Amino acid sequence: MDTHISRRVQADPETIFGLASRVEDWPRILPHYRWVRVLDDDGHGRRLVEMAARRDVLGRVGFPLHWTALETSRPTEQRIEFEHVRGITRGMCVAWTLVRAPGDTVVEVTIRHVFWPRWGVPDYLVRQVIGEYFVNGVAQRTLAIIARLAESRTKDA
Repeated sequence: MDTHISRRVQADPETIFGLASRVEDWPRILPHYRWVRVLDDDGHGRRLVEMAARRDVLGRVGFPLHWTALETSRPTEQRIEFEHVRGITRGMCVAWTLVRAPGDTVVEVTIRHVFWPRWGVPDYLVRQVIGEYFVNGVAQRTLAIIARLAESRTKDA
């Protein structure tokens, strides 16, 4: 499975990057995140984080999701990477990239998920159920809220 979502955001890339990279704040700003724990931090942009969210089905009723990932922040590249190292999605690679063309005020934010589990399940089912329903369902909500927060903070600045 190789899937991505994108959104154009009218905000400073630094503001977007700050909101996206401080995952420990996500439960406070993202209602679908239950908790995030920083398990280890090397002080140089690499952290081990344990995360829990839910994929809403009906209102606030949803499927609980839980994983542990190695987060690598690359501020000079405007890129954040996650490698899932524990949980059912172990082996999933996630990348947030922020691209703003010179002279443009809009930032293209893309979240890409790559995951090739060895479950004996056809790839199209992995893509539809895991990729489209669970992964992109959570990622779209996450990106929409972060975009809205970044845009409001940029206007206020």
